[in-house]
Amino acid sequence: MGRRRRGALPEPAGGCSCCLAAALPLLLLLLPAGCPVRAQNDTEPIVLEGKCLVVCDSSPSADGAITSSLGISVRSGSAKVAFSATRSTNHEPSEMSNRTMTIYFDQVLVNIGNHFDLTSSIFVAPRKGIYSFSFHVVKVYNRQTIQVSLMQNGYPVISAFAGDQDVTREAASNGVLLLMEREDKVHLKLERGNLMGGWKYSTFSGFLVFPL
Repeated sequence: MGRRRRGALPEPAGGCSCCLAAALPLLLLLLPAGCPVRAQNDTEPIVLEGKCLVVCDSSPSADGAITSSLGISVRSGSAKVAFSATRSTNHEPSEMSNRTMTIYFDQVLVNIGNHFDLTSSIFVAPRKGIYSFSFHVVKVYNRQTIQVSLMQNGYPVISAFAGDQDVTREAASNGVLLLMEREDKVHLKLERGNLMGGWKYSTFSGFLVFPL
């Protein structure tokens, strides 16, 4: 039997036997002086200046990560997604497509990541994950009914309804958590009625809770 060379690292079980030993010295050389390095146990990632280095196994996978030929995937720990939009004028159906009845917003308050398109008023998920959405809309006149649906890829997920005939500016609101795949789309659809948008009565917001 051959003798193990002194100082050699034990070979881990499974594929990619030398990825950690070969890659870490190179990565450490590329880091600026004084950069904090925190090594944990064999089953946890190694954190280098806000980045997570995931040591590969026999079938590495990381959604949205960059995987090198050495089998180490680097995933950003600072990906943030959030938006909030308002309507500053009344929202009559004549302003909208007769086919889609999309509710358009004309002012963005927050758009972290720029994944909410103001022109189309559609949010496009940048990655798979759990997302939170909420909306609040106000009808223009009494003696009418409004119904608004939150649409995911063209299909209604939740709806809100306001139909008190004696109340002029009655509000309808709802919220939901959704599992979304990368490039899934979400928007609001006016099913019936008119919306009061002046003074930013109607809003639409969402954010990434956590990626998957």
